[in-house]
Amino acid sequence: MQKTVARQLKEKYISYLKSLGHVQIPSYPLVPENNPSLLFVNSGMFPLVPYLLGEPHPAGKRLCNIQKCVRTEDIDSVGNPFYHTFFEMLGHWSLGDYFKETAIEICYNFLTKEINLDPQKLAVTIFAGNKNAPFDEVSKQAWLKMGIAEKQIYAFDETENWWLAGNSGPCGPDSEVFVDTGKPACSPNCSPSCKCGKYFEVWNNVFMEFNQTKEGKLIPLKQKNVDVGIGVDRTSTMLEGKDDNYLAEHWTPARELLEKLTQKEYAQEKNLKPLRILLDHTRSIAFFLAEEIIPTNVAQGYIVKRVIRRAMRQEMLLGVEGKVINPLVNLWCHQYKAEYPQLENTALIQNLLEIEQKKFTVALKAGTKYFAKILPRVQKDQILSGRDIFDLYQSYGFPAELTQELAKENNLRANLNEYLKLYHAHKISSQTASQGMFEGGLAGDSQKETAYHTATHLLHGALRKVLGDTVGQKGSNITPERLRFDFSFTRKLTADEIAEVEKLVNQAIADELPVTVITKTLDEARQMGAVAFFAEKYGEQVKIYTIHGFSCEVCGGPHVKNTRELGKFEIIKEESAGSGVRRIKAVLS
Repeated sequence: MQKTVARQLKEKYISYLKSLGHVQIPSYPLVPENNPSLLFVNSGMFPLVPYLLGEPHPAGKRLCNIQKCVRTEDIDSVGNPFYHTFFEMLGHWSLGDYFKETAIEICYNFLTKEINLDPQKLAVTIFAGNKNAPFDEVSKQAWLKMGIAEKQIYAFDETENWWLAGNSGPCGPDSEVFVDTGKPACSPNCSPSCKCGKYFEVWNNVFMEFNQTKEGKLIPLKQKNVDVGIGVDRTSTMLEGKDDNYLAEHWTPARELLEKLTQKEYAQEKNLKPLRILLDHTRSIAFFLAEEIIPTNVAQGYIVKRVIRRAMRQEMLLGVEGKVINPLVNLWCHQYKAEYPQLENTALIQNLLEIEQKKFTVALKAGTKYFAKILPRVQKDQILSGRDIFDLYQSYGFPAELTQELAKENNLRANLNEYLKLYHAHKISSQTASQGMFEGGLAGDSQKETAYHTATHLLHGALRKVLGDTVGQKGSNITPERLRFDFSFTRKLTADEIAEVEKLVNQAIADELPVTVITKTLDEARQMGAVAFFAEKYGEQVKIYTIHGFSCEVCGGPHVKNTRELGKFEIIKEESAGSGVRRIKAVLS
């Protein structure tokens, strides 16, 4: 089978970066470990935050990878030709090694020599400078040296060409690369900053050279870094000369199967949105469930549930309930399993999917019943309030567009403006954004959170001693107030088992055990008995944290130096977190 443009792009990119001394690191799992600041990994940069802040990376100073990403803020935009929930990012980094000149040379050579873009059609942007930071003359001269004409270089202010995560932390100018598509200019001032579609972004160089204080002061960084990101879907679409991501080669098998199953043509305007949603969401579902991110009412599980139910809604709109999602998910598993082996477990994926599908069938009935209950009340004013729409959405997983249809059928006016205000307020309060990642250091790196991280290792070790070595970590979440630890186990723990686990952890704390760290290969770590769950996220060199005589785990850190720093450990709750998974919440005092 001939490789798609997307597959060729990924292979060329990694091969090119390796030839320049970059080490490929694995894709991090979709759910960040021990970091409540982000629901899902949304860029290749996220797993590298501690190393961007100065900690040495075991693999060296030049890194590259293909990262699985999810952006939850784009879910409602899916249906647009360029938006996706799940996507892949190509990325490479210089951690205190080369900087602007070399980064721009790498960029130019890849775009013009490896994937053969016409240099005359490139447009690049640089930082224009402001009162706090100067015009980026170094980047301009580097582009000119590569042969980019001055008329192809555009300088913009901090709204376009300055990168900062949150309100403080590492920051700096960026230099983006666009391809002129040849479409007519929207105005005499048309430029890469326009959203008219004439210019197509293909590359972004972020130059982290300052640290911004909370007062807004810029201080030069001792370690200057380069962060580069390229979207696989968008770049493949551009290389194929398409104006719709879903027309790219790597979407063709799924698109053709979908047309066959629905008897709807993708080319017809009325079919575009529901078919795009089904294409995108089924790919996302495959990757979510492959990592056993189980549909729930909170956090990551809520997003998974929402995506599955939104896809089911499209099936219903197209009149093909129960006939589309499962075959498409199987197709995506087959298409990507060579790159992501966890997708080979199609039986597990289909089982988890079918459980949620059965639940939503029930939810549809419950939501319809609730709507019938409130109907006499709302018919008086012939208005369905935003609160009613939101309650149906929040409590029953009832999509707002379905509620809107029910309102129309009953001659009611749906107050969508009020609903949207409630929805966005809920979104702001519930979503975890990346703003906190750099403020005051790595999120999850406060003294209290570090103590809780070490406590999860003690808890894991104690659980394995009490319940057996088949117990394995399935996830964790840490805040300054508590830890949450998910582990594989098929039944509820008894009171005696919980007491014994607590006793073992507190004894380890009382014994004042030292916590040490060494760096080895992953194979060496396993040979010495280190526990290594989430193996897919580790590179060749890993850190092994040992709590003397109690626990030995592969982990990125950070940890306390001695268990005496933890205080008293107390389990406050033990509950189910899904099929075959238990959850413990605990506090330190």
